[in-house]
Amino acid sequence: MAVVTEEYAQGARRVAVLGLGTIGAGMARSLLRAGLPVDVWNRTPERAAALAEAGAMAHAEPADAAAHAAVVITILSDAAATRSVALDAGMLAAMPPGSVWAQMGTIGVTATEELAATAATQRPDVMFADAPVSGTRAPAEAGELLVLASGPEQARPLLEPVFGAVGQITRWLGEAGAGSRLKLVMNTWLMFLIEGAAEVMALADTVGVGRPEVLDLLGTGRMASPVAAVKARKMDSGDDSPDFALELAVKDLGLALDAAPGRSLDVLAALRERWQRLADRGLGGLDISASRHGL
Repeated sequence: MAVVTEEYAQGARRVAVLGLGTIGAGMARSLLRAGLPVDVWNRTPERAAALAEAGAMAHAEPADAAAHAAVVITILSDAAATRSVALDAGMLAAMPPGSVWAQMGTIGVTATEELAATAATQRPDVMFADAPVSGTRAPAEAGELLVLASGPEQARPLLEPVFGAVGQITRWLGEAGAGSRLKLVMNTWLMFLIEGAAEVMALADTVGVGRPEVLDLLGTGRMASPVAAVKARKMDSGDDSPDFALELAVKDLGLALDAAPGRSLDVLAALRERWQRLADRGLGGLDISASRHGL
């Protein structure tokens, strides 16, 4: 456990970041650049140690990281990991009265609503905000994420400097849960674009259309898509380094399908099955642009 001095405990508004993957680590660095005191925790201690070198205070336990924070951010891989850290590991119980739990990972609508209800029951003196982010490695590192914020109005004064540090735009959407709903819709559109780029390039290769023409089609003109163009360039160069891992995209596709039971989302379901096969082949840790494989 980190040594906590009186000056530390009574200092400026602290932000705890629990989960230092691609997005979480970038967010923590953006908060530090903004001059905010930052506590960090990660299941793999080496990642927290790297942030400590940049000026954060690293902790061995989630509860210790949360104990003096005005805002506690969870940005973990899925709902199970978030529940484990927040509830089983004592994060929620350790949070100071009047603080805000900003749940910023993509964990789906049902899990978000369950955690909001649990927080209201167990810690009515803590505010819960649902604020998933849109963006990959580069926006996270540059503090240019899109924050889809939803939660109590009373939390905004604490959250606005935090969201301003990690994001280029914050969209306030109403009650907790609204952010997660919009995130599922946005992610589904993103994944359609990525798969579309992969299949268009595969078709072009087959019929003899040059890659430069395809990249130009995706990058300029009335049919352009900046996101598809960026990923198409990664595909063209054979760069599978992860900005947004394929296995996380598969998880998000499942969350979208789970949120719409009874709907015939046939293309979405087929896309999840295809990407799951790629993950089963050991490609899950590669970038989402690895969807080009198997075509």
